[in-house]
Amino acid sequence: MKLVKSLLLGSAAGLIAVGGAQAADLPVKAKAVEYVKICSLYGAGFYYIPGTDTCIKLGGYLRAEVALNSNSVFSGQLTGNNGARNRLTNYYTMRAREDLNIDTRTATEYGVVRTFFDGVFSWTTGNYSGTGSAFGGTAYSSTLALNTSGVSPALVGSSINGTDGATSGGSLGVYYAFIQFAGFTMGKAVSQFDAPWTNYPGNNFDSLVGGSGTVTGVNQFTYTADFGQGVTASFSAEDATAYYQAGNVNLAGASAAGIVGGAYGTNNIGGSRSPNLVGMVRVDQAWGLFQASVAAHDNHVAYYGPTEVTGHPDDKWGWAVQLALSIKNIPTGAGDVINISGVYTDGATRYNFQNLAGGSYSMFGSSGVAYQSVGFAYAPDTVFTSAGGGSSQETVKTWGFRGAYTHNWDPYWNTALYGAYAQAQFGSLAKTSLCGVGGTFAIAGVTSCNPDFAIGQVGIITRWTPVKNLTFSADLNWTHLDQKYAGVFAYAGAGTTAKPAAAYELKDQDTITLLLRAQRNW
Repeated sequence: MKLVKSLLLGSAAGLIAVGGAQAADLPVKAKAVEYVKICSLYGAGFYYIPGTDTCIKLGGYLRAEVALNSNSVFSGQLTGNNGARNRLTNYYTMRAREDLNIDTRTATEYGVVRTFFDGVFSWTTGNYSGTGSAFGGTAYSSTLALNTSGVSPALVGSSINGTDGATSGGSLGVYYAFIQFAGFTMGKAVSQFDAPWTNYPGNNFDSLVGGSGTVTGVNQFTYTADFGQGVTASFSAEDATAYYQAGNVNLAGASAAGIVGGAYGTNNIGGSRSPNLVGMVRVDQAWGLFQASVAAHDNHVAYYGPTEVTGHPDDKWGWAVQLALSIKNIPTGAGDVINISGVYTDGATRYNFQNLAGGSYSMFGSSGVAYQSVGFAYAPDTVFTSAGGGSSQETVKTWGFRGAYTHNWDPYWNTALYGAYAQAQFGSLAKTSLCGVGGTFAIAGVTSCNPDFAIGQVGIITRWTPVKNLTFSADLNWTHLDQKYAGVFAYAGAGTTAKPAAAYELKDQDTITLLLRAQRNW
């Protein structure tokens, strides 16, 4: 018994000794390390990238929305199939979108080096682009792949279901991608010409006239000087080709049918020779802000005809000027604000009829004296003609304004009233070519011919934020086309819009759009 007891105790001692030796060989448990540290240098939400002195902030939103009475989520029934307002017109457009932005900042001996990226992943209902015929290729213009397997070539386009249920469709877009260093901004950012609220003095609706609006950014090289006390000034060279070419139109290419469709000739833009040159001065104070902006735009035309020997008009510089004012802390309520801006352009139309608003209109409606009514208009940068040996460019002059008043009812509800107005005026060359004796639209039944026009817009939006960063909104907008043509004329019709040859009344037109949105910011 003593022998057994000795063996057991010896074995236990041996195991303890071995276990102690193995434990001694194991690594000691390290203290918890805060690998991601808060960076308080640049405000809330920044963290140090582990192992660096660079701070990063992630942000974005997820949005679901539907626009009623629209062929796209940002525009009313203004042109093409949508302006036809018949069975080829979409009554709604739906979109789901995720936005992601990445902001990095590093302190250096030259100041803060910043990079900023903002990208969007979107799924949007395709815009209708039918031909008016059941056998003519009715389809939707979008990223959806047409399922044409087993379909007769005569019926291609009659099926709109993607072969994979369209789950791989959608789009990826880049809003902003820029570097800021020592006062310079290099890359894709909002134009220095724009008011701080761009297209949105108080609205969600994108298509306001009356000012610039590069909400998706424009490539630029900018220097900004900070004079202190809230005063800054910027000088910028910005890409003209993406958003700022409203058109250099050869009036010799005009036709009566084309004019009704919202085109006054052949667009004859040449290759870009110069970026737009922009200057801006801004004052930010507790009461609000004031900003003055100017821009110069080079109108560079190709040739009068198909080859170099036909000649060309000389370049013509256009320009624009804009004033913007924001008034805060007004007595109607905490957080209430008034934002207003006004603009004048001469040969730089996109600074008034911004790219999301467009500058071409062809809208059909009812009539008590003809088959239907129609209103049309067009706002290019310049016009010229190749007839009679060719002319120089004639600029189109525009002016406009936009603004909004936003009132906060309580921490959860607010409402904004907003409006916009823009007018385009043509010179003698355009009016003679289109409306003079023998002019393209000086046709039988037209009692008043004048390409000048105006767009007026009024809207109201109400937002509900039941919890922080989650907002539901309804934005109702009315757009009015005030065109200067009158009479009843014979229109040859158009297959793409299913409009028959008939008598049409020249008349002002209206359209209403309702945008419903749910958005969660993060």
